[in-house]
Formats: sequence, structure tokens, C-alpha cells
Amino acid sequence: DDASEGMGINSRAELAHAEQAMRDRKRQELMEDGVTLVDPASTFIDTQVKIGRDTVIMPFTVISGSPSIGESCNIGPYVQIRDSSVGNACNIGPFAFVRPGTVLGDRVKLGDFVEVKNSRVGEGTKIPHLSYIGDAVLGAGINIGAGTITCNYDGKNKNKTIVGDDVFIGSDTLLVAPVTLGAGARTGAGSVVTHDVAPDELVYGVPARPPRTN
Repeated sequence: DDASEGMGINSRAELAHAEQAMRDRKRQELMEDGVTLVDPASTFIDTQVKIGRDTVIMPFTVISGSPSIGESCNIGPYVQIRDSSVGNACNIGPFAFVRPGTVLGDRVKLGDFVEVKNSRVGEGTKIPHLSYIGDAVLGAGINIGAGTITCNYDGKNKNKTIVGDDVFIGSDTLLVAPVTLGAGARTGAGSVVTHDVAPDELVYGVPARPPRTN
């Protein structure tokens, strides 16, 4: 019944037409399953993608590979998600990039110009602005200040950053991996964290240290 199933592919142009037909089918399937695509024509979703009901996908979003996205999420505009897992009620975008190997818990926020790669992000953690999180394990209820960077590559190895629950990361903090921040720890704005931070400890400065006591 569908003439596109007999389409021949003998050129790049015909390949593009075939891909368009497959994407049209996928978008229709998602909308019938309760996903809102604000502008289907500007939304690119691969056939293996899974998206839960009541999730809203804004224009110029690209979801590729075989990621899974939960229910009641808001994604976009200008978001790219590849081979990752997104929990329920997450808010991603605009201009965010979720790279392969990432797992986001429920109610995670990734804001504008945030990139996350090969990391686990716990429930309710917020990364609102201008940050890079790579090869990290973040707990629940963390607030990541604008401009935070995990310095995961030393020129030879990719190193891990571990951040416990309810940590507060000040703006423009550099986390020089390998490094661990215990639950409830805090960093001041502009800190360069080169050593582990104990639970509930405050550090600040370059390199980051606890406050002096008289």
C-alpha cells in the first residue's frame, strides 16, 4: 500500500528521499504514541529511538542512534542527543549536546550550551549553563554553576570525576580529574579543584583549599 517501499536508491539524492520516508514514518509513529513534535519537518529522529508519552520535542532537535528518552520531558530547540539514556521529566536545551554513553536520571536539567559525554547524572541535578561534563559520575540534587568544566583528559588518559549528592559547584569551577567531591561539598566561584574534597567541606581558590582558621 505504500509506494515508497519500492523506492530505488541509485544516487545520493534518492538516498536522501528514502531517509526522509523513514523519518516521516518514525515521526508519525511517535506522535500517535503521545509525543509532541512542535515542528515535525525540522525534527530529525532515527528509527531506533524510543521516546515516552507527553514528551515535547522542539524544532531543530536531532536524536540519533538508539537512545531512550522518558516521559514528560522537554527537549530543544537545537539539541543533539546520541546513544544516551534520558529519564522522566528532564529539561534539555536549548543548544545542548548529550553525547554517547550518557545516562540522565529523572528531573535532570541541562541548559543552554551544556555538553555531557559518557557520564551519569543523578536525579534532580541541574547543569543550567555553559558547562562541559565528561567521564563523570554526578549524584542527585547537585547544582552546577555556569562555566564548570571537568578537566578529564591529561593528554594521554581520560580520567573520572565523582561528585556526591547535594554538592554545590560555584561558577567557573574547574574539576581536574581524577577527583572526588563528597556529598554536600561546595566550591567557590573560579575554583580549580585538584584534590579530593571531603563531604560538607567548602573549598575555593587556585588551587582550591578550605578556608583558613585562626
